[in-house]
Amino acid sequence: MASPNSYKLSCSIPGHEMDVRGLSAAFFPDGAFVSVSRDRTGRVWVPNASPDRGFTEMHCMTGHQNFVSCVCIIAPSDTYPRGLIATGGNDHNICVFTLDQPQPLFTLKGHKNTVCTLSSGKFGTLLSGSWDTTAKVWLNEKCMMTLQGHTAAVWAVVILPEQGLMLSGSADKTIKLWKAGRCEKTFTGHEDCVRGLAVVSDMEFFSCSNDTSIRRWLVTGECVQVYYSHTNYIYSLAVFPNGQDFVSTGEDRTLRIWKQGECQQTIRLPAQSVWCCCILPNGDIAVGASDGLIRVFTEVEDRMASPQDLQAFEDELSKTTIDPKTGDLGDIKMEDLPGRDHLDEPGNRDGQTRLIKEGQKVEAYQWSVADSRWMKIGDVVGGSNQQTSKKVNYEGKEYDFVFTIDINEGGPSMKLPYNVTDDPWLTAHNFLQKNELSPMFLDQVANFIIENTKGHTLGAAPPSAADPFTGSGRYIPVAADNRAGFGADPFTGTGRYIPGSGTPTGAPVGVADPFTGGGAYSSAASRQTSTNIYFPKTDGVTFEQANATQIMAKLRELNGGAPGEYRLSEEVLGSLEKLLVSVCDPCASEQPTTEQISLLWKTSHWPEDIVFPVLDILRLAVRHPQVNESLCGGDADDGVALCNHLLSLMKPQARPANQMLALRTLCNCFSGWRGRALLLAQREAVLSRAADLCSVCNKNIHIALATLVLNYAGSLHGQPDLEAKAQCLSVASAALESVQDKEAVFRLLVALGTTVASDQTAQDLAKSLGVTSQIAKYTSVTDPAKVGECCQLVLKELQ
Repeated sequence: MASPNSYKLSCSIPGHEMDVRGLSAAFFPDGAFVSVSRDRTGRVWVPNASPDRGFTEMHCMTGHQNFVSCVCIIAPSDTYPRGLIATGGNDHNICVFTLDQPQPLFTLKGHKNTVCTLSSGKFGTLLSGSWDTTAKVWLNEKCMMTLQGHTAAVWAVVILPEQGLMLSGSADKTIKLWKAGRCEKTFTGHEDCVRGLAVVSDMEFFSCSNDTSIRRWLVTGECVQVYYSHTNYIYSLAVFPNGQDFVSTGEDRTLRIWKQGECQQTIRLPAQSVWCCCILPNGDIAVGASDGLIRVFTEVEDRMASPQDLQAFEDELSKTTIDPKTGDLGDIKMEDLPGRDHLDEPGNRDGQTRLIKEGQKVEAYQWSVADSRWMKIGDVVGGSNQQTSKKVNYEGKEYDFVFTIDINEGGPSMKLPYNVTDDPWLTAHNFLQKNELSPMFLDQVANFIIENTKGHTLGAAPPSAADPFTGSGRYIPVAADNRAGFGADPFTGTGRYIPGSGTPTGAPVGVADPFTGGGAYSSAASRQTSTNIYFPKTDGVTFEQANATQIMAKLRELNGGAPGEYRLSEEVLGSLEKLLVSVCDPCASEQPTTEQISLLWKTSHWPEDIVFPVLDILRLAVRHPQVNESLCGGDADDGVALCNHLLSLMKPQARPANQMLALRTLCNCFSGWRGRALLLAQREAVLSRAADLCSVCNKNIHIALATLVLNYAGSLHGQPDLEAKAQCLSVASAALESVQDKEAVFRLLVALGTTVASDQTAQDLAKSLGVTSQIAKYTSVTDPAKVGECCQLVLKELQ
C-alpha cells in the first residue's frame, strides 16, 4: 500500500499531438483545467463522472498561427462569470477565450516576439512576458504599459495582487519587481536563466532556474532559502494552498514534490522535458511533458489509477532510454558499475538513482520510499568511454550529433550535423556556406561545436547556447555578451532672488482655492466631503508668481561674469526685460516680438550654472499666447526642440534649480493649445524623464512634478487614450512613494482622481496597481484638510 503522503499516477490524458507547454486550473467547471501545446491548440479538460476517474476534453481552442507557449485563467467578473482563458504563442499574440467557444473572443497584439508567460491579477489585469525582453500590462483589450529593463527574454511573470506588485524573471538571470510600471528592485542570485516564478504570499515568492536551483525570496530583496535536488533545468513551479509546500518540474524528466523545505518525493516520467505543472483544486497535480501527454498524480488512494495502469506506467518508464549527455546521471564508466545485487541494498532517500551493469547494458533505477523498492526508470545509452552511442539520422546519413541552430529567436531553425571524427572548422565553414550566413560567425560556430562535443560534459550548457525551450544544443550567432538625491533648493538664502519662490502653501484652509490660494472655494466647515470640488480638474495649473525686478537684477549680475561668448549686450538685456514686462503684465500695451522670442530661446542655452534666471523668464513667457505658439509649435521642429532642451535640463545629475524651472516651464506650456498639443505628443518622454526626479529630495521639484502629472491627467480626462492614462497613474504612484510635501501629495491625489473619474478601465487599473492601499494613509490628514478630503474622494471613486 502506498504511503499516505506519496503521490501516484491517477490518469494519463492523451489529446495533444505535440509538447504540452502550459497548464492552469480553471474556475469553471469544478475540477477543470486548461492545457496548451506546441500543436497550436488549447484544450479544456473536465473530470469524468465515470469510474475511470479520468478527464474528458470539453472543447478545443484554436486561434494561434504557431506554437502555443503559455496559459492562464482570468478571474470571473460580472461580464464573464466563468472567467476567461488567455494563451500566448510563438506568433507574438495573446488570444483570450471564453470557456465555451473554440475561437478567440479577442486577440492582444503588441509583443514583437514569442509570448512565453502570462499571469492574471484583479479586475481583469493581465501581465505577459516575451522573448522581446519586455513584459506588458493589459486591461480591457488594451496595453496599459510596457515594462522595460531586462536585457534578455522574459521567461516568467507573476502578479502579487494584494500589493499591486508585479514580478518578471528573465534569461538575463535576474528577477525584477515592478510597482506601478516602474522597476523598484532587481533580485540577483541565480546563475542562469530564470524560468519560473510562483507566489507564496503577499511578501514572498519562489523562482526556479536553468541553474538547477529553486529560491525563496522576500519582496524586500532577501533570498531566504535555496533548494537543490533537480539535476537539470527547472521549468515550472506550483505552490500548494498552504503557501509552504510546492512542486517543480524540469528537463531531468521529473516531477518533484517539496514539503517542509525538503524534496519529499521524486516522480520520473517517460519523457525528457516535463514542461509545466499545476495544482488542481482537489490537491492533485497535473503535469505536461514533451511526449504530448498530460498526467495527473494524486495522494488520495481512491483517485489512484488501477494496479494494471500503475504497472503499465512503470513498464513504460523502464523502457525509456536515457542519454548520459544530459548530465542527469553523472559520468558513466561501465567497467566500474556494480551488478544487479547492488539493488538488494535499500536507498537512503526518495528519488535516489542507482546504475547497474546488466550484461552489456546499463540500467537506471530509482528508489521509491513509498514502495520501499528500486524501480527501473530506463536503459542508459552511451557513456563517457563507450563508442556505441546511438547515431542520429539526418538527411539519410548517420551522425553523432545534430544540433538545432536558431539564428534569432522566433526565426526558422537550421540543422547542423556533426561526427566526432569531422573537423569542426570545416563543418562550421560548410554550415555557413549552405545556409548563406556570414563568414564572420566561423569562429563562434566552430567553438560551439568543440564546446558541445568534448566528452560528456555535466550540467547545463552555457546560457548563450540554450534552446529557448529545452536549453540544450542551441546557438545564436549574434548573442551578446544611484543616483544621489539633491538637497534643498540651493538658492534659498541668497536673500534677493529665489527662482519660483512665493508658492502659496499657507493660505487659510477652506477659503483659498486649493491650487492658487484665491478665494474661489467655500469654507471646509460648510461643505461635505462628498461634494467634490477637487477633481476632475481639466484646466491647467500654472506657476504665476514673479518679481520681474529681481529676475532682471540676477540676470545682469550673472551676465557680468559670464564667459565672453555668452555675455549679452545692454541692448539684448533691454529686449529681454521688455519681453519679461510684457508677459507679466496682462495690461501691457506692447506684445512680445519675434526678435525678443528668438533672443530668449538663444539665451536659454546659457551654461547650466548661470541659466536659471533665463529659465524663469522662459517659464513666465510660455504662458503668453504668442510665445506659446511660437516656441511650442509655430514650426513642428521648434516645439520638439523646446521639449528636448527642457528634458536635457531635467537629467537626474542636473542642477536642482534648473530641474525645477524646466518642470514649471512644461507645466506653463499647458496654458496654450499649442503647448498642450506638443506635450501630449511628447508625453511618454516627458513623463518618463519627470519620473526620474521622484527621488530628488527637493519639495519645489516635487510640487512641480506633481503639477505636471496633474496637467497631463486633466488633458487626458474624457479621452480614450488608456496607455497615456496608465503612464499618469504609474508616475503618480511612483511619486507618492517618495514625496513628503503635503502640497505635492495633494496635487498627485487630484491627478489620480482626475485620471480615474468616470473611467471604469482606469479605475480597474489603478486598483490593480495597488493605488487604493497606497493612498489610504492620507485619509486622516487634516493639515491641510484638502489632502484628507481629496483622498477620501479618490477612494470613493475607486470603490
